[in-house]
Amino acid sequence: MTLHPHNELSERELRIPELMARVEKLHLRTHRLVNTALAGGYRSSFRGGGIEFEDVRPYQPGDEVRRIDWKVTARNGEAYIKSFREERQLSVHFLVDTSRTMDFGSSQFSKRELAAQFTALLSLVALRAQDRVGLTLFGANPGLHLPCKKGKNHVLRILREVLAAKPDRKRSDLKHAIENHLRAERNRSMVFIVSDFLSDDDPSTWSDALASLNARHDVIAVRVVDPFEEQLPAAGLLRVRELGTDRATEIDTRSKKVREVWANDAADRRRALNSALSRARCDMIEVSTAKDVTGPLMRFFRRREVRHSGRIA
Repeated sequence: MTLHPHNELSERELRIPELMARVEKLHLRTHRLVNTALAGGYRSSFRGGGIEFEDVRPYQPGDEVRRIDWKVTARNGEAYIKSFREERQLSVHFLVDTSRTMDFGSSQFSKRELAAQFTALLSLVALRAQDRVGLTLFGANPGLHLPCKKGKNHVLRILREVLAAKPDRKRSDLKHAIENHLRAERNRSMVFIVSDFLSDDDPSTWSDALASLNARHDVIAVRVVDPFEEQLPAAGLLRVRELGTDRATEIDTRSKKVREVWANDAADRRRALNSALSRARCDMIEVSTAKDVTGPLMRFFRRREVRHSGRIA
């Protein structure tokens, strides 16, 4: 048995009709999921980019003294404070990994297609909420950058670009991508880094850059995984080919020792990633090619809602 990439876009250019058919199919599949519950979870979980002055009102015990409007107070002879309302419009930006490892998939979808599903789903929810959406593709080098905009056509272009991006044969340079976004984006936004995080670099090499990005923006790591990468099936002799190097090798999955080494390596990668994200105080959503993308997103919304409400989860 030989295991190949799920969808090798690098070996053939997609014709425009075929690409548009895939975009439309993806759009229809995710559009059905943009229901009231998902849209409500999005709105209650994410805060706007700032606050706007709304009015003044009489001071009440417990109000912050620094919010007193001294001009109105002097004019009326009693203390008034400024009241504000939260600016609800968001800018949502996706940093999507286009390295060749994202074209792997042992289930119905490749990791790239799952990344496109996640991006589509959240983009459509943002579109419904009248928020702006942007995209940056990255691999070993920075790729396409689409500034945050509104509109269905803009969202459809984002989906098209994620699906059609030429895979980078080298591993992604996440540190470079993070630093570039930190320099380019001055206005606070939601930043979703959608990747399998399988770069050659140890996660500790980019955790400081991620912490700096998260200090300015609200950053969420979206880890895209395939079950085969975590656990080898006992399927006999497998001939596998590494996506980055095209080097082929045989793996005897009947060996319990081989399966244990494979699982231990996966556990080490997970621990290193979790440690880097923890140091950067960055949240994570994990989506799998073997499962529906909606469940992890809804669970993330609920965690965020609990945190914002001040309750203990």
